[in-house]
Amino acid sequence: MKKKAFLAALPFTIPIFFGYLFSGIAFGILLTSHGHAWWWAPVMAVVILAGSMQFIALEILAAPFNPLMALAMTLMVNARHMFYGLSMFDKFRNAGVRKPYQIYALTDETYSVLCEVEPPEGVDRDWFNFFVAALNQSYWVGGCTLGALAGSAFRFNTKGIDFVLTALFLVIFLSQWESTRDHRPALIGVGCAVLALLLFGPDNFILPSMIGIFLLMVVLRKPVEASVDHE
Repeated sequence: MKKKAFLAALPFTIPIFFGYLFSGIAFGILLTSHGHAWWWAPVMAVVILAGSMQFIALEILAAPFNPLMALAMTLMVNARHMFYGLSMFDKFRNAGVRKPYQIYALTDETYSVLCEVEPPEGVDRDWFNFFVAALNQSYWVGGCTLGALAGSAFRFNTKGIDFVLTALFLVIFLSQWESTRDHRPALIGVGCAVLALLLFGPDNFILPSMIGIFLLMVVLRKPVEASVDHE
């Protein structure tokens, strides 16, 4: 059962492998360029497991010690995961002892796969979901470690390298846009983000935009689910 679920999950994670590999390498190189030991890369990849937050953590570590600012920044950047979790209640309901790990490992890309993909016939859903998350995390940890080892051995010009994470999110957005006919969720996300950016500025727009997305998706939940069922 486990082997069958692993083999079924693997092909759906291959695109994420390439994104995580290069994003992780970029993070590892930036980490060592900030003067940190290479082994912090796998530690942060396991403990934090949040690409955007790990990049931001480098700036937080370089700034004067301010735990309240670090807490607020973490909550704003990762607030979207609360909304991810709300939509996973049914999928994780019967996960048993795997549930804590699947909650912990619910990254943007893993969430995207679990929302879009149905396990092949005869494959246990809970093991399939588990292996999607575990494989994705292994790619991220491996990429971060490789980048940190390379960064500690060679010197790199790191200017612009942190844009790799933005590029990855853009590719995922375009993939989801092309895979569905109902673009209302995507338009709601973009619209709320742009509006919050204009109203609250680049330093404070994430949390208001996520609240707006959540409220609008609650209102439009039934028509959106109906359109998905008819695709």
